[in-house]
Amino acid sequence: HTAAACPEDPAATDRRGVRRDRGETRAKKYGGRLRVRACVRAPAARAGEPKSADEMTLQIEASDVIRIVLQFCQENKLNRSFEVLQDECQITLNTVDNIDSFVSHINNGRWDSVLLQVSKLQLPQKKLQDLYEHIILEMTELKELDVARTLLRQTHVMQTLREKEEGRYLKLENMMGRIYVDASDLYPGSSKEKRRGEIAKELAKEVSIIPPSRLMTVIGQALKWQRYQGALPPGAEIDLLRGVAVGKVEEEEKCSSVLANTVKFGKDCHAECVSFSPDGLVMITGTIDGFLEIWDTATAKLKKDLPYQAKEQFMLHDSPVLSVSFSRDGELICSGDQKGRIKVWRYRSGKCI
Repeated sequence: HTAAACPEDPAATDRRGVRRDRGETRAKKYGGRLRVRACVRAPAARAGEPKSADEMTLQIEASDVIRIVLQFCQENKLNRSFEVLQDECQITLNTVDNIDSFVSHINNGRWDSVLLQVSKLQLPQKKLQDLYEHIILEMTELKELDVARTLLRQTHVMQTLREKEEGRYLKLENMMGRIYVDASDLYPGSSKEKRRGEIAKELAKEVSIIPPSRLMTVIGQALKWQRYQGALPPGAEIDLLRGVAVGKVEEEEKCSSVLANTVKFGKDCHAECVSFSPDGLVMITGTIDGFLEIWDTATAKLKKDLPYQAKEQFMLHDSPVLSVSFSRDGELICSGDQKGRIKVWRYRSGKCI
């Protein structure tokens, strides 16, 4: 174990060595269920065996959260917010309402609808150029030369093509200048329908579908889980921003009669104090050898999704911890030890402030 030492603590310089010795004795003290805290990795679970709490920890990408917010903006017609967030984060939603409909529009040449959807997507330049080139060729075949020239000369996609593949660009200019154009010249070695199908297949690989209202669904699931855990009383109005119940809910007070979980310590180590977080989902213990450890109340296991605990870098005093408490918002922890020293910690980072 290593310690997250207080910066103003004069003992911090030699505590790392002291804690190494304590860590070794502490690993011996703990037995049974808490043996996982030793620095040796346990072998991977065999097929069919239940996974540990660490293996079931979820990793959420920040980009996925932004995409869910983008979907919320799009569904609620918050177009300006959608554009600003997408531009600032450089993350695009890259979804369509229905892939089958998107592909069908390409196969049937409904280019006004296709171009509108494509303008909201982030697609590879090569695939965009193939799409625009094909639309220009179809417009040329239909003698819609004004539309073809607009797409060729006034779109960023085709201007990029002109810079990188001038010969391909000039070929399109030449096609529009002909009095008569045969389909074999427009689609050499292929056909209009076949080219549409190829383009539809390639573009479909770049987009995806997400279920509607994902933000509200995720929030609803989180609230249900909090109610299941007892953090939110059933029937109460919820303040979503603060994550607490609003108003009073009449409840019959009863004495606890069922043991939910047990945190086991070794015979030479015991907890001197304990405190629950405001939401009741975690608790913190202060032990006789100076450790502050955060536990999941549902499983009575160490919270290994906190990076510092996962790395065995626990919050620490150099004497027994006699009192500990969370702040009202659950973001800070205050602890006091036998020598009269008080420390304030950040819950998320385990840093002493």
